[in-house]
Amino acid sequence: MRPLFLTLALVILALPVRADWLNFRGPNGSGHAPDNTTTVGELSDRTLAWKVALPGRGLGSAIVVGDKVFVTAASGPEQQQLHILCFSAKDGSPVWERRFWATGRTMSHSKTNVAAPTPASDGDRLYALSSSNDLICVDLDGNLVWMRGLTLDYPNASNSLGMASSPIVVGDTLVAQIENDSESFAAGFDLLTGVNKWKLDRPKSANWTSPTVLNKEGESIVALQSSDGILGLVPATGSSVFTVAGGASTIPSAAAAGDELFIPSNGVTVVALGATGEEPKKVWNQTNQRPGTASLLVAGEKLYLINNAGVLTCAKRQSGEVLWEIRLKGPFSGSPVAGGDGKLYIFSEQGVGQVVDPSGEKGVVSSEIELGETILSTPALDGEALFIRSDGHLWKFAGK
Repeated sequence: MRPLFLTLALVILALPVRADWLNFRGPNGSGHAPDNTTTVGELSDRTLAWKVALPGRGLGSAIVVGDKVFVTAASGPEQQQLHILCFSAKDGSPVWERRFWATGRTMSHSKTNVAAPTPASDGDRLYALSSSNDLICVDLDGNLVWMRGLTLDYPNASNSLGMASSPIVVGDTLVAQIENDSESFAAGFDLLTGVNKWKLDRPKSANWTSPTVLNKEGESIVALQSSDGILGLVPATGSSVFTVAGGASTIPSAAAAGDELFIPSNGVTVVALGATGEEPKKVWNQTNQRPGTASLLVAGEKLYLINNAGVLTCAKRQSGEVLWEIRLKGPFSGSPVAGGDGKLYIFSEQGVGQVVDPSGEKGVVSSEIELGETILSTPALDGEALFIRSDGHLWKFAGK
Protein backbone atom coordinates (compact mmCIF):
# COMPACT_ATOMS: atom_id res chain seq x y z
CA MET A 1 0.00 0.00 0.00
CA ARG A 2 1.30 3.47 -0.90
CA PRO A 3 2.04 5.53 2.25
CA LEU A 4 -0.46 8.33 2.89
CA PHE A 5 2.18 11.08 2.94
CA LEU A 6 3.46 9.93 -0.47
CA THR A 7 -0.05 9.98 -1.92
CA LEU A 8 -0.63 13.51 -0.60
CA ALA A 9 2.70 14.67 -2.00
CA LEU A 10 1.85 13.33 -5.44
CA VAL A 11 -1.53 15.05 -5.36
CA ILE A 12 0.08 18.36 -4.41
CA LEU A 13 2.66 18.05 -7.16
CA ALA A 14 -0.09 17.39 -9.69
CA LEU A 15 -1.95 20.60 -8.87
CA PRO A 16 -1.39 23.60 -11.18
CA VAL A 17 1.16 26.07 -9.86
CA ARG A 18 -0.34 29.55 -9.59
CA ALA A 19 1.01 32.97 -8.74
CA ASP A 20 -1.15 35.97 -7.94
CA TRP A 21 -1.17 38.84 -10.45
CA LEU A 22 -1.14 41.80 -8.06
CA ASN A 23 -0.72 44.86 -10.28
CA PHE A 24 -0.38 46.15 -13.83
CA ARG A 25 1.72 43.64 -15.83
CA GLY A 26 1.98 41.28 -12.87
CA PRO A 27 5.08 40.52 -10.79
CA ASN A 28 7.27 43.64 -10.49
CA GLY A 29 5.39 45.16 -13.43
CA SER A 30 7.35 42.80 -15.69
CA GLY A 31 4.51 41.34 -17.77
CA HIS A 32 5.95 37.87 -17.26
CA ALA A 33 4.44 35.02 -15.25
CA PRO A 34 6.90 32.87 -13.26
CA ASP A 35 8.51 30.18 -15.37
CA ASN A 36 7.11 27.31 -13.30
CA THR A 37 3.47 28.33 -13.72
CA THR A 38 0.97 26.72 -16.04
CA THR A 39 -0.81 28.89 -18.62
CA VAL A 40 -4.03 28.91 -20.59
CA GLY A 41 -2.18 27.86 -23.77
CA GLU A 42 -4.77 29.03 -26.29
CA LEU A 43 -7.54 31.57 -26.74
CA SER A 44 -10.66 29.99 -28.21
CA ASP A 45 -14.29 29.19 -27.50
CA ARG A 46 -13.02 25.94 -26.02
CA THR A 47 -10.99 27.72 -23.33
CA LEU A 48 -13.52 30.49 -22.58
CA ALA A 49 -14.55 29.70 -19.01
CA TRP A 50 -16.95 32.57 -18.26
CA LYS A 51 -17.95 36.14 -19.10
CA VAL A 52 -19.55 38.69 -16.78
CA ALA A 53 -20.97 42.18 -17.37
CA LEU A 54 -19.30 45.29 -15.94
CA PRO A 55 -20.83 48.70 -15.17
CA GLY A 56 -19.76 52.01 -16.67
CA ARG A 57 -16.37 52.23 -18.30
CA GLY A 58 -12.87 51.09 -17.41
CA LEU A 59 -9.61 50.14 -19.07
CA GLY A 60 -7.51 49.30 -16.02
CA SER A 61 -6.49 45.64 -16.11
CA ALA A 62 -7.84 42.97 -13.78
CA ILE A 63 -5.72 41.77 -10.89
CA VAL A 64 -5.93 38.39 -9.14
CA VAL A 65 -5.51 37.70 -5.42
CA GLY A 66 -6.12 34.12 -4.37
CA ASP A 67 -9.55 33.05 -5.60
CA LYS A 68 -10.74 36.61 -6.30
CA VAL A 69 -10.52 38.85 -9.36
CA PHE A 70 -10.72 42.63 -9.00
CA VAL A 71 -11.45 45.39 -11.52
CA THR A 72 -12.40 49.05 -11.29
CA ALA A 73 -14.91 51.07 -13.31
CA ALA A 74 -16.43 54.55 -13.50
CA SER A 75 -20.04 55.33 -14.34
CA GLY A 76 -22.44 58.23 -14.69
CA PRO A 77 -22.65 61.09 -17.20
CA GLU A 78 -19.39 62.57 -15.91
CA GLN A 79 -17.89 59.30 -14.61
CA GLN A 80 -18.12 60.53 -11.04
CA GLN A 81 -19.18 57.16 -9.60
CA LEU A 82 -16.13 55.01 -8.89
CA HIS A 83 -16.61 51.24 -8.67
CA ILE A 84 -14.40 48.53 -7.18
CA LEU A 85 -15.71 45.08 -8.13
CA CYS A 86 -14.76 41.64 -6.86
CA PHE A 87 -15.61 38.39 -8.66
CA SER A 88 -15.00 34.74 -7.97
CA ALA A 89 -12.08 33.59 -10.10
CA LYS A 90 -13.67 30.15 -10.30
CA ASP A 91 -17.04 30.95 -11.87
CA GLY A 92 -17.24 34.76 -12.28
CA SER A 93 -20.00 35.16 -9.71
CA PRO A 94 -20.03 38.62 -8.06
CA VAL A 95 -18.58 38.62 -4.55
CA TRP A 96 -18.96 42.31 -3.67
CA GLU A 97 -19.00 45.81 -5.14
CA ARG A 98 -18.14 49.15 -3.52
CA ARG A 99 -18.95 52.59 -4.91
CA PHE A 100 -17.41 55.97 -4.14
CA TRP A 101 -17.90 59.52 -5.38
CA ALA A 102 -14.94 61.05 -7.19
CA THR A 103 -13.52 64.10 -5.41
CA GLY A 104 -11.27 65.25 -8.24
CA ARG A 105 -11.57 66.09 -11.93
CA THR A 106 -13.16 63.45 -14.14
CA MET A 107 -12.33 64.96 -17.51
CA SER A 108 -10.57 62.66 -19.96
CA HIS A 109 -10.10 61.97 -23.66
CA SER A 110 -13.01 60.06 -25.19
CA LYS A 111 -10.79 57.05 -25.80
CA THR A 112 -9.83 56.69 -22.17
CA ASN A 113 -11.79 57.09 -18.91
CA VAL A 114 -11.54 57.73 -15.20
CA ALA A 115 -10.95 54.04 -14.36
CA ALA A 116 -7.78 53.87 -16.46
CA PRO A 117 -5.15 52.91 -13.83
CA THR A 118 -4.89 49.26 -12.82
CA PRO A 119 -5.34 48.64 -9.07
CA ALA A 120 -2.62 47.02 -6.98
CA SER A 121 -2.60 44.69 -3.99
CA ASP A 122 -0.23 43.55 -1.26
CA GLY A 123 -2.17 40.31 -0.87
CA ASP A 124 -4.19 41.64 2.07
CA ARG A 125 -5.61 44.91 0.75
CA LEU A 126 -6.53 46.50 -2.57
CA TYR A 127 -5.34 49.97 -3.65
CA ALA A 128 -7.37 51.65 -6.40
CA LEU A 129 -6.17 54.87 -8.01
CA SER A 130 -8.40 56.71 -10.49
CA SER A 131 -7.78 59.44 -13.04
CA SER A 132 -9.63 61.76 -10.64
CA ASN A 133 -6.68 61.20 -8.26
CA ASP A 134 -8.85 59.42 -5.73
CA LEU A 135 -6.78 56.77 -3.97
CA ILE A 136 -8.89 54.16 -2.18
CA CYS A 137 -7.79 51.26 0.02
CA VAL A 138 -10.17 48.41 0.88
CA ASP A 139 -9.53 44.99 2.33
CA LEU A 140 -10.23 41.89 0.27
CA ASP A 141 -13.77 41.75 1.68
CA GLY A 142 -14.49 45.26 0.43
CA ASN A 143 -14.29 47.07 3.78
CA LEU A 144 -12.93 50.60 3.50
CA VAL A 145 -9.51 51.01 5.15
CA TRP A 146 -8.75 54.57 4.01
CA MET A 147 -9.39 56.99 1.16
CA ARG A 148 -7.45 60.02 -0.05
CA GLY A 149 -8.72 62.62 -2.46
CA LEU A 150 -5.30 63.71 -3.68
CA THR A 151 -6.83 66.69 -5.49
CA LEU A 152 -7.63 68.19 -2.08
CA ASP A 153 -3.91 68.24 -1.25
CA TYR A 154 -2.61 68.85 -4.78
CA PRO A 155 -5.38 70.77 -6.60
CA ASN A 156 -3.51 71.26 -9.89
CA ALA A 157 -2.43 67.65 -10.38
CA SER A 158 -4.30 66.80 -13.58
CA ASN A 159 -4.23 67.00 -17.35
CA SER A 160 -6.97 67.46 -19.93
CA LEU A 161 -6.58 63.94 -21.42
CA GLY A 162 -6.85 61.98 -18.18
CA MET A 163 -4.36 60.16 -15.97
CA ALA A 164 -3.54 56.48 -16.48
CA SER A 165 -0.36 55.54 -14.58
CA SER A 166 -0.85 52.45 -12.40
CA PRO A 167 0.54 52.18 -8.85
CA ILE A 168 2.60 49.28 -7.55
CA VAL A 169 3.22 47.83 -4.09
CA VAL A 170 6.90 47.33 -3.25
CA GLY A 171 7.58 46.05 0.25
CA ASP A 172 5.56 48.18 2.66
CA THR A 173 5.07 51.10 0.27
CA LEU A 174 2.59 51.93 -2.48
CA VAL A 175 4.43 53.85 -5.21
CA ALA A 176 2.43 56.02 -7.61
CA GLN A 177 3.26 58.51 -10.35
CA ILE A 178 0.83 61.45 -10.36
CA GLU A 179 2.57 63.12 -13.26
CA ASN A 180 1.09 65.84 -15.44
CA ASP A 181 1.88 69.19 -17.01
CA SER A 182 1.06 71.20 -13.87
CA GLU A 183 1.49 69.93 -10.29
CA SER A 184 3.52 66.84 -11.14
CA PHE A 185 4.81 64.48 -8.46
CA ALA A 186 5.49 60.89 -7.46
CA ALA A 187 4.87 59.58 -3.97
CA GLY A 188 5.22 56.62 -1.68
CA PHE A 189 2.16 55.93 0.48
CA ASP A 190 1.96 53.99 3.72
CA LEU A 191 -0.06 50.84 3.11
CA LEU A 192 -2.00 50.97 6.38
CA THR A 193 -2.81 54.70 6.58
CA GLY A 194 -2.37 56.21 3.10
CA VAL A 195 -0.12 58.91 4.55
CA ASN A 196 2.78 60.11 2.40
CA LYS A 197 6.05 58.41 3.28
CA TRP A 198 7.74 60.61 0.70
CA LYS A 199 6.92 62.90 -2.20
CA LEU A 200 9.09 64.04 -5.10
CA ASP A 201 8.54 66.78 -7.64
CA ARG A 202 8.55 65.35 -11.15
CA PRO A 203 8.88 66.80 -14.68
CA LYS A 204 5.89 68.94 -15.62
CA SER A 205 4.73 66.85 -18.55
CA ALA A 206 1.77 64.54 -19.14
CA ASN A 207 2.98 61.01 -18.47
CA TRP A 208 1.08 57.72 -18.70
CA THR A 209 3.90 55.29 -17.89
CA SER A 210 3.86 53.09 -14.78
CA PRO A 211 6.62 52.18 -12.31
CA THR A 212 8.57 48.98 -12.72
CA VAL A 213 10.88 47.19 -10.30
CA LEU A 214 14.51 46.13 -10.71
CA ASN A 215 16.39 43.80 -8.41
CA LYS A 216 19.99 44.48 -7.40
CA GLU A 217 21.58 41.97 -5.04
CA GLY A 218 18.24 41.19 -3.43
CA GLU A 219 17.17 44.83 -3.08
CA SER A 220 14.12 46.14 -4.92
CA ILE A 221 14.60 49.43 -6.75
CA VAL A 222 11.69 51.27 -8.36
CA ALA A 223 12.26 52.84 -11.78
CA LEU A 224 10.16 55.91 -12.62
CA GLN A 225 10.04 56.84 -16.30
CA SER A 226 9.34 60.30 -17.69
CA SER A 227 10.21 62.65 -20.54
CA ASP A 228 13.44 63.44 -18.65
CA GLY A 229 14.56 59.81 -18.51
CA ILE A 230 14.64 57.31 -15.65
CA LEU A 231 14.88 57.83 -11.90
CA GLY A 232 15.70 54.82 -9.75
CA LEU A 233 14.79 55.08 -6.09
CA VAL A 234 14.43 53.20 -2.82
CA PRO A 235 10.68 52.51 -2.49
CA ALA A 236 10.51 52.96 1.30
CA THR A 237 12.21 56.36 1.40
CA GLY A 238 12.13 57.81 -2.12
CA SER A 239 15.88 58.39 -1.98
CA SER A 240 17.57 58.43 -5.38
CA VAL A 241 19.72 55.46 -6.39
CA PHE A 242 20.44 56.28 -10.03
CA THR A 243 19.35 58.34 -13.02
CA VAL A 244 19.37 57.67 -16.75
CA ALA A 245 19.30 60.89 -18.75
CA GLY A 246 18.36 61.37 -22.37
CA GLY A 247 14.60 61.30 -22.11
CA ALA A 248 12.13 58.45 -22.54
CA SER A 249 8.66 57.82 -23.89
CA THR A 250 5.67 58.95 -21.83
CA ILE A 251 3.32 56.21 -23.12
CA PRO A 252 4.89 52.69 -23.28
CA SER A 253 6.60 51.67 -20.04
CA ALA A 254 10.04 50.17 -19.59
CA ALA A 255 10.59 46.50 -18.74
CA ALA A 256 12.94 45.20 -16.07
CA ALA A 257 14.70 41.86 -15.93
CA GLY A 258 16.90 41.41 -12.88
CA ASP A 259 19.29 44.36 -12.78
CA GLU A 260 18.70 45.35 -16.42
CA LEU A 261 16.20 47.96 -17.59
CA PHE A 262 14.86 48.04 -21.15
CA ILE A 263 13.75 51.62 -21.87
CA PRO A 264 11.69 53.02 -24.77
CA SER A 265 14.20 55.81 -25.31
CA ASN A 266 15.84 56.78 -28.60
CA GLY A 267 14.36 53.58 -29.97
CA VAL A 268 15.22 51.05 -27.28
CA THR A 269 18.04 51.61 -24.79
CA VAL A 270 19.16 48.99 -22.29
CA VAL A 271 21.10 49.78 -19.11
CA ALA A 272 22.44 47.57 -16.33
CA LEU A 273 22.80 48.62 -12.72
CA GLY A 274 26.37 48.95 -11.53
CA ALA A 275 27.88 48.82 -8.08
CA THR A 276 26.42 50.93 -5.30
CA GLY A 277 27.04 54.60 -6.02
CA GLU A 278 27.69 54.03 -9.72
CA GLU A 279 25.38 55.15 -12.50
CA PRO A 280 23.93 52.41 -14.75
CA LYS A 281 26.02 51.30 -17.72
CA LYS A 282 24.53 51.28 -21.20
CA VAL A 283 24.38 47.75 -22.59
CA TRP A 284 23.06 48.57 -26.07
CA ASN A 285 20.84 50.90 -28.07
CA GLN A 286 18.81 50.21 -31.22
CA THR A 287 17.40 53.38 -32.76
CA ASN A 288 15.41 51.55 -35.44
CA GLN A 289 13.22 49.74 -32.89
CA ARG A 290 10.26 52.01 -32.16
CA PRO A 291 7.74 50.81 -29.54
CA GLY A 292 4.18 52.06 -30.02
CA THR A 293 1.65 52.27 -27.20
CA ALA A 294 2.28 48.75 -25.87
CA SER A 295 4.98 48.44 -23.21
CA LEU A 296 8.17 46.45 -23.68
CA LEU A 297 8.36 42.82 -22.59
CA VAL A 298 11.37 40.68 -21.66
CA ALA A 299 10.89 36.92 -21.42
CA GLY A 300 13.88 34.65 -21.01
CA GLU A 301 16.62 35.75 -23.38
CA LYS A 302 14.27 37.62 -25.72
CA LEU A 303 12.92 41.15 -25.91
CA TYR A 304 9.53 41.85 -27.49
CA LEU A 305 8.07 45.12 -28.70
CA ILE A 306 5.09 46.14 -30.82
CA ASN A 307 5.20 49.24 -33.01
CA ASN A 308 2.32 51.46 -34.09
CA ALA A 309 1.84 49.38 -37.26
CA GLY A 310 1.10 46.26 -35.18
CA VAL A 311 4.42 44.57 -36.00
CA LEU A 312 5.76 42.37 -33.21
CA THR A 313 9.55 42.33 -33.09
CA CYS A 314 11.54 39.65 -31.26
CA ALA A 315 15.14 40.60 -30.49
CA LYS A 316 18.01 39.12 -28.55
CA ARG A 317 17.99 40.41 -25.01
CA GLN A 318 21.79 40.71 -24.86
CA SER A 319 22.33 42.70 -28.06
CA GLY A 320 19.04 43.89 -29.53
CA GLU A 321 19.67 41.92 -32.72
CA VAL A 322 16.35 41.25 -34.42
CA LEU A 323 15.49 37.55 -34.63
CA TRP A 324 12.12 37.83 -36.40
CA GLU A 325 9.13 40.06 -36.99
CA ILE A 326 5.47 39.27 -37.62
CA ARG A 327 2.46 41.48 -38.19
CA LEU A 328 -0.42 41.05 -35.76
CA LYS A 329 -4.03 42.19 -35.99
CA GLY A 330 -3.74 45.61 -34.34
CA PRO A 331 -3.72 48.37 -33.33
CA PHE A 332 -2.86 47.85 -29.68
CA SER A 333 -3.34 49.95 -26.57
CA GLY A 334 -2.80 47.12 -24.09
CA SER A 335 0.56 45.44 -23.58
CA PRO A 336 1.64 41.84 -24.23
CA VAL A 337 2.23 39.43 -21.37
CA ALA A 338 4.16 36.15 -21.34
CA GLY A 339 3.00 32.94 -19.72
CA GLY A 340 5.20 30.50 -17.86
CA ASP A 341 5.47 28.50 -21.10
CA GLY A 342 6.87 31.51 -22.96
CA LYS A 343 3.79 32.12 -25.11
CA LEU A 344 2.71 35.74 -25.59
CA TYR A 345 -0.86 36.97 -25.08
CA ILE A 346 -2.10 40.27 -26.52
CA PHE A 347 -5.51 41.82 -27.28
CA SER A 348 -6.09 44.43 -29.99
CA GLU A 349 -8.26 47.51 -29.66
CA GLN A 350 -10.87 45.71 -31.81
CA GLY A 351 -11.03 42.89 -29.27
CA VAL A 352 -9.00 40.27 -31.12
CA GLY A 353 -7.08 38.09 -28.68
CA GLN A 354 -3.93 36.54 -30.11
CA VAL A 355 -1.48 33.97 -28.79
CA VAL A 356 2.04 34.04 -30.25
CA ASP A 357 4.23 30.95 -29.94
CA PRO A 358 7.86 32.14 -30.15
CA SER A 359 9.48 28.73 -29.72
CA GLY A 360 10.37 28.19 -33.40
CA GLU A 361 12.69 30.02 -35.76
CA LYS A 362 9.94 32.58 -36.24
CA GLY A 363 6.99 33.44 -34.06
CA VAL A 364 3.58 32.18 -35.16
CA VAL A 365 0.05 33.08 -34.06
CA SER A 366 -1.04 29.76 -32.60
CA SER A 367 -4.60 30.78 -31.74
CA GLU A 368 -6.90 33.80 -31.74
CA ILE A 369 -10.41 34.80 -30.76
CA GLU A 370 -12.63 37.76 -31.61
CA LEU A 371 -14.51 39.11 -28.60
CA GLY A 372 -16.34 41.83 -30.52
CA GLU A 373 -15.71 44.65 -28.03
CA THR A 374 -13.10 47.39 -27.78
CA ILE A 375 -10.28 46.29 -25.49
CA LEU A 376 -7.65 48.76 -24.28
CA SER A 377 -6.40 46.78 -21.30
CA THR A 378 -3.62 44.27 -20.65
CA PRO A 379 -4.29 40.60 -19.79
CA ALA A 380 -3.80 39.26 -16.27
CA LEU A 381 -2.41 35.74 -15.82
CA ASP A 382 -2.95 33.43 -12.87
CA GLY A 383 -1.87 29.84 -13.15
CA GLU A 384 -3.74 28.27 -16.06
CA ALA A 385 -6.14 31.24 -16.29
CA LEU A 386 -6.15 34.50 -18.24
CA PHE A 387 -8.44 37.46 -17.47
CA ILE A 388 -9.15 40.33 -19.85
CA ARG A 389 -11.66 43.19 -19.61
CA SER A 390 -13.37 45.69 -21.87
CA ASP A 391 -15.72 48.47 -20.84
CA GLY A 392 -18.59 46.03 -20.94
CA HIS A 393 -17.29 42.65 -19.76
CA LEU A 394 -14.67 40.65 -17.92
CA TRP A 395 -13.65 37.33 -19.50
CA LYS A 396 -11.79 34.34 -18.13
CA PHE A 397 -9.97 31.84 -20.31
CA ALA A 398 -8.71 28.64 -18.70
CA GLY A 399 -6.54 25.79 -19.86
CA LYS A 400 -8.23 22.42 -20.15
